[in-house]
Amino acid sequence: MEHAVTDRPAATSPARLAADIVAVVREGSGIRLDYSLAGLASVDRIIGNIRRERPPIEAVLPALRCFGAYAGQVLVLATTATWVVLDEEQRDAFGQPFGLRTPDGRMWNPLGRAVQRYENGPRDSLRQFCLSVADWARS
Repeated sequence: MEHAVTDRPAATSPARLAADIVAVVREGSGIRLDYSLAGLASVDRIIGNIRRERPPIEAVLPALRCFGAYAGQVLVLATTATWVVLDEEQRDAFGQPFGLRTPDGRMWNPLGRAVQRYENGPRDSLRQFCLSVADWARS
């Protein structure tokens, strides 16, 4: 299922979204997200716990996008990937306002991957996604 972007991307940066979810998770559950690739297992568990409660996607979409921004920020810190504001065509394709670009020019969609993790379960692990992108970016 696709979830279209309905707002302009300039209002909030992905780094800010990531910092916001770090604070929410720390205050809400006491879990400290540390911006490490290994720490993404915690994010997968959190999304899995949310998924088990089965709230409607519309209710959790903002938080899922923040988790995706967090995963992307982990990649920015671990690799030479950079955030890019997507143009209209890219937003239509990604369903998100931001993406990551690795030095080889490839575009990645961590915000969308977080939504997929919620919708599809562990087979769309954010941790595995980020480890794969990190490996790709380093090669």
